[in-house]
Amino acid sequence: MNKYTGFYIEDAIGNNIFSYEDRENKKIYVPKLIEGTLDDVLVGEEIVFNEIDEDIEIKAKGLKNMVIYKYKDKDIYIFDNHNHAFYFWIKSLEKGNFTKGCKLVHVDQHKDTREPDNYNVDINDINDVFRYTNETLNVGSFIKPALKHNIFSEVIIIDSSYGFELDIEGEFVLDIDLDIFSKDMDYIPYDIKISRIKELIDRAKVITIASSPFFINQEYAIKVLKELFNYDIIE
Repeated sequence: MNKYTGFYIEDAIGNNIFSYEDRENKKIYVPKLIEGTLDDVLVGEEIVFNEIDEDIEIKAKGLKNMVIYKYKDKDIYIFDNHNHAFYFWIKSLEKGNFTKGCKLVHVDQHKDTREPDNYNVDINDINDVFRYTNETLNVGSFIKPALKHNIFSEVIIIDSSYGFELDIEGEFVLDIDLDIFSKDMDYIPYDIKISRIKELIDRAKVITIASSPFFINQEYAIKVLKELFNYDIIE
């Protein structure tokens, strides 16, 4: 059963906790999950991430829908806020799509290895995983719980020129944040990032992709996403 039916978070929990007391807007939207193609990855009208930065309230609009996309028999999960990766990792594990304890390759402008408030989640209960993902985790705290609960044995973080040169062996799940293509990361040549991530896509068991609306323009993120999968060429 699809738990992601489209809903609002109105309390100061999960991704809605940032600057909550000082914000004008008090709720964020979590989009519906659909099966589709990259044509279904569209910018929506709802605020999915809200934060005050240098006294300015930023109301970031995210994706219209989360999308499960089949690519060369692989499940690709595409969503806006990165914490949802945790849910999709467990869902993929349930389906037997990767081996528990393999590596996680995390390609991102940020390390996302903050401590969550707690590690209290039953990974064998998908309903509890859904609760934990949306009420406890946020965009910076979803990796450590996956290590704590032995979903992955280690995380390899690619957030620098050095990271893109790493030789990664063995089975892995690939986790991409499209903000690796934000202006702050332009010191790494675009073509190098594209070609290296394409190589990783071909080898990964499962792929989770965040569009991170607070950190990168969403139309541009979608354009890069399509290039990563040669989408305009294939379609």
